[in-house]
Amino acid sequence: MTTTTLTRKPTILTWQGVDAPRLESVRLLVAGVRFKTSGRLIAAATGDADAYSTSFEAATDEAGTFCRLLLRVTTAEEERQLSVNRTEDGLWLVDRGQGNERSTFGGAFEVDVAGAVTFNAFPVRRLGLHREAGQHELPVVYVSLPDLNIRVSQQTYTTVSIGDDSAVVNYRDENFTADLTVDSEGFVIDYPGLATRV
Repeated sequence: MTTTTLTRKPTILTWQGVDAPRLESVRLLVAGVRFKTSGRLIAAATGDADAYSTSFEAATDEAGTFCRLLLRVTTAEEERQLSVNRTEDGLWLVDRGQGNERSTFGGAFEVDVAGAVTFNAFPVRRLGLHREAGQHELPVVYVSLPDLNIRVSQQTYTTVSIGDDSAVVNYRDENFTADLTVDSEGFVIDYPGLATRV
């Protein structure tokens, strides 16, 4: 089996929340469609929502398909941890510190973490929607924060436009839609109503 070496210089991307006090910053290692990321999402208390801090590590395989995620969440009351791994045969392993739970999650290939725009890059890059027009409806493993609950979300990604330095990709799930502006590598520049890159 051939392994791809990550050759691009590491990059730091940072987003600021537009709907609530929130900051997300990630370190990226990119090689073709494969990438690794480690980052942090910090959300201040708003209304009924408590403040929390989340650190994460995630990676794709050589085909650009999601393969692993480690999440650690801290609130005023507690700390929690969750790992999610996708095996080569499509089985998902979820570990909350009490042994692995196994699921197919409806054939999902991707993971989405609530409020973290980093994870929109996984399907955009794997499907090349920032370079070639397309539309894909996907089952996605959705992790809510700060409770770390998991469910399958039906999400649709559709290319709206492609330019030299950026593209617009529409994101839609069961309750929400937004036109995401992404850079030439598929990472979000602007997510209306949620965050913008700084």
